[in-house]
Order: sequence, then structure tokens, then C-alpha cells
Amino acid sequence: MIPMRDGVRLFTSIYAPKDKSEKHPILMTRTPYSCSPYGNDKWTAFWESYRKYYLRAGYIMVTQDVRGRWASEGEFVDVRPFNKNKTGTSIDEASDTYDAIDWLVNNLDNNNGRVGIMGISYPGFYATMAAASNHPALKAVSPQAPVTDWFMGDDFHHNGALCIMDGFSFYAGGFGYPRPYPTKEGPKNAQTFPRNDNYKTFLDIGALTNFMQLSGDSLAFWTQLNNHPNYDSFWQARNARVAMYDIKPAMLVVGGLFDAEDCFGAWNLYKAIQKQSASTNSRLVMGPWYHGQWSRPDGSYLGNARFGSRTAEWYQNNIELPFFNKYLLDKGTDTAIAEATVFQTGANEWKQYASWPPANTVMKPIFLHANKKLSWSKPLAKKSATTYTSDPAHPVPYTESVHFSRTREYMTDDQRFASRRPDVIEFKSEELLEDLDLAGELKAALQVIISNTDADFVVKLIDEYPADFKYADYQAQPNRGVGGTYPMGGYQLLVRGEIMRGKFRKSFETPVPFKPGKAEEVVFSLPDIAHRFQKGHRLVIQIQSSWFPLMDRNPQQFMDIYKATDADFKTATISILHDANHPSAIYLPVVQ
Repeated sequence: MIPMRDGVRLFTSIYAPKDKSEKHPILMTRTPYSCSPYGNDKWTAFWESYRKYYLRAGYIMVTQDVRGRWASEGEFVDVRPFNKNKTGTSIDEASDTYDAIDWLVNNLDNNNGRVGIMGISYPGFYATMAAASNHPALKAVSPQAPVTDWFMGDDFHHNGALCIMDGFSFYAGGFGYPRPYPTKEGPKNAQTFPRNDNYKTFLDIGALTNFMQLSGDSLAFWTQLNNHPNYDSFWQARNARVAMYDIKPAMLVVGGLFDAEDCFGAWNLYKAIQKQSASTNSRLVMGPWYHGQWSRPDGSYLGNARFGSRTAEWYQNNIELPFFNKYLLDKGTDTAIAEATVFQTGANEWKQYASWPPANTVMKPIFLHANKKLSWSKPLAKKSATTYTSDPAHPVPYTESVHFSRTREYMTDDQRFASRRPDVIEFKSEELLEDLDLAGELKAALQVIISNTDADFVVKLIDEYPADFKYADYQAQPNRGVGGTYPMGGYQLLVRGEIMRGKFRKSFETPVPFKPGKAEEVVFSLPDIAHRFQKGHRLVIQIQSSWFPLMDRNPQQFMDIYKATDADFKTATISILHDANHPSAIYLPVVQ
């Protein structure tokens, strides 16, 4: 029970080498998910993962329950804001980390005075805050898929739209219930509801006010979320990037290109460090992974997409272990790891870059045209639009299959199912005559007219495979289709998809309604990609106004959606303009 500066004690699990002949580095994770198993006769199964190599190298392995969670004392605050003006006994997660490190280096026998911290997902947030502690013994930090900004991205909101399936399932499923005193047992009062078909379940529950009735008033953060519908001071204080100034330890930011939960966090934390703390020794790694897949074996596929090698094992052996060994054991050199190591899907190759995005990347617009065409040339028509009707009573599903809970494979799912719906519009290029490499952030710039005062806009960038495409080891793949292996000919691979809540198009702090019937611009960013569209493939853009139940439904009326009732949901007629005066385009980061 390590004491903090305000007297609160945090439960900490320590595995120390028996070898006393040399001094050992400390590798720590701080977590809200428990450092179980508890008890001196129970052991974390390090031997079942690559973490065994840290033990083999003589690391002291430390895990700590953060303040207010599990066996630690104190009050838990979700994504506790960073306090840059701490004095006396005032605390935040950075100060708790500082105090924990201070205790460890002064009380653990045979430690070498060097500490590293790592964490995946929510523990990635705590790793980020650790970097802001700037304890002199902290030499290396690796935030992995870090929770970074729960309004702009990550697993609670995307551009202000609520990730209803993940958010509600996570909090009502157990995490959000109060823990009145330190405990080594999980919550017993988690909310249960039918979930044999997540689309039907969430549609039947209805408006967000009904979700509040289901959860009651015991989920403090869920209540706070409902009370802060805009990007106000509550959310701005919970943007972990505000702490990324004057960062001293070496940083290794890691994430997955197909991470359904925290893809935003990895890209944008790295960019914040580069911008706000330019002298920091920081590096970026992005692989073709789902959430946390880099910590598991293999990494050669996700859903129907194949990547040609065991990418997770390559990362573990060539990036993460050498990173901590360099800064905690003085083994290896700085130059062994590139500034940005990013896996290029499509080409299925690891790329090393001196900067991210690469210096030879140029933003190039590809324009929407009539007759479902996609072209590098601007439209010339005097009047042209593609129109669809968005009905919140029949929202577009995020995946074709029926599922119990949100899949991680949807990030690479075949999108042909969506193009068959009348409320999804699709624009397609000609077959590519040569490879097209993209590396960096995407930007959607849509010119729209809607019949109501609000709407969502979902944009998907898709790689359409040739009709005769097969993997070389096609027959060896798992049985993922009815009656045989999944048909890959004409597959529409989701490379990147993102949603924009229309009322935030001008300001996330102060939303504004649309004027029905008036042409307006909706511009927003999509998370970075690194992808090769191969010769013979086609680029496809799909646009829709719901993505359910991945995202909550927009009533398509300008209002506080958290206060909406079932009666407030209205159909809307939406036109995407593509004429000479109103060109709609997707800006692509083209590698030259």
C-alpha cells in the first residue's frame, strides 16, 4: 500500500527477481482494471505472453490499482484532469505516478533507479499522465492505444456523436458502478439486458433518455456524460493532450490501424507531443491491429484481411523490447527504432519514416460526381446532387452480421452490404492503372442540403478488390462464409470510416442548426491511414447518415440529443452536392 502525498494509499503488486547480483530496472503499469490475482500465493501469468522476456531480462514488474479502484484507497475520477498548478497535497494522476515511482526507487532492493511505464487503452491514459509527472527516474513511457479525448475520438464519442454500444455496455456492464471501499472482488450489480442481437436491442431501447432510465443514477460518469452534450470545459479538461508539454522521458506511442476503440488516441497523442514538446524523444508505431492485438501472438490477419506476416511478434521483438532495454538497461541504440514505424496495408509491408506524416505526402482531393463516379477532376455540371432519405427508425447497421456485442472485425469488414441500401450512397473510381499509396490524415469536405435542422454524416474510404481476387493461400483460410471460405472477389475493404455530427460543423463548443434547404459545408477529419490501393483496385467512397448501434441515432432535429424522446426522431432528406459551384471531395494524403 504505497502512500501518496495526501495520505491515500494505492495497492501495488510487485514481482522482483530473486537474483541479487545486479540491479534491476522497474517496469510499471497503472490500471483501473485490477492488478489481480491478489494474494502472495497467486501469480500473474507472465509466462503466457511475451512479457516473459522482461522477466528473463531481470525486470522488476509492477502493477498498481489507480486511486479509487479495486484495492486502492481514495476516490476514482474518470480520466481525471491534469492539474498543472498542483501545490501541497493537491493531486492528479501525474502526481500519483510521481509518488509511486519515488517510493519504488527508494524502497525496492536492487533496483537500478530507472523506471519505465506502459499501458494499453485506459492504462494508456495513465501512462500518458505518467509522462507528465517528469520524475527523474522515469526514463521511458509507452502509451498504447491511449484514451486521449473521449469527446473528439476514442471509445465514447467521435466528433461529438456518442458511441452508444461501447459506452453504455462498458459502464452499465460493470465498470461504472461505485466502489465504496477498497475491494478485491468485481461489481455484483452490473446492468443486464437482452443482447442476442445488438442492433435490435439498442433500437428497441430507443432514445438516450431511455438508456438513462435503464442505468439509474448510480453511474456517475454516465450521468455527467449526459449533462455535457457539447465540448465544454468538462470535456476539454479531460483531453490528455493538455498535459503534453516539456515531456522528459523517451516516448513510444503505439496503436492499431484497425483499433475500434482508441485509434484516434494513438495518432493524436503522438502529434500533440510533436507539436507541444518538440524536444521530446518520441516515436510512433502503428500496426494492422485491433485493440491491443500487438500484445498478443500472431497479428497476421483481422477478419477477412490478411497481412502476410506475424506482425505482433515482429513489433514485440523489434520495437517494444528494444525500446525499454535501451532506456532502462543501456542495451541497443536510439537509431534502432525509426521516428515512425507504420505498417502499410495493401502492400503488407512495414515502413520506417523520418517523420509522420511522411515529408513527401501531399493532400489531394478526389471529387464526387454524378452517376456514382469518383474522379481527380472537379465536377463541371451546373447542378448535380445525389439524394437519399435517412430514417432513424431504420438506421444503417455498422456490420452485416447479427452480433451479441460490438465486433472488432468491423474495421476491415466487407462493405458491399451497405451499398445495397437506398440510404447509403456510393462513389467509385475507375480501376487504378498504377499503385496509389496514402499515408496520413484524411479530410472530408462535403457540400450538403438537408430538409431538417441536423444530421450525421458518415464517410467511409473503401478499397474494392478485383472480381477475381483470391489470397494465395485462399483454401487454407478459416471458414468465414456460408458454405465455404469468404468470397474475396470484389471485396470492399473498409480502410477508414468516421462520423461527423452535423451541428458541430462550425464549433464543437457551440453547435448551430442547419437551415433547411440551404447549401452548407461539412468538413471534418478522419483518422490517419497507411494503405496502398493496388493497381487494378478501385477507390470507393460511401456516405450515409447513421451507423448503428456503433453510434447513437441523431433525431435529425437541432436539440440536446441526450434529452430527446422517442417521438423526436424524424426522417430527413439529404442531398450531397457535386456540381461546379458546390464540389464535394475527400482529401487524400497521397505519397509522391
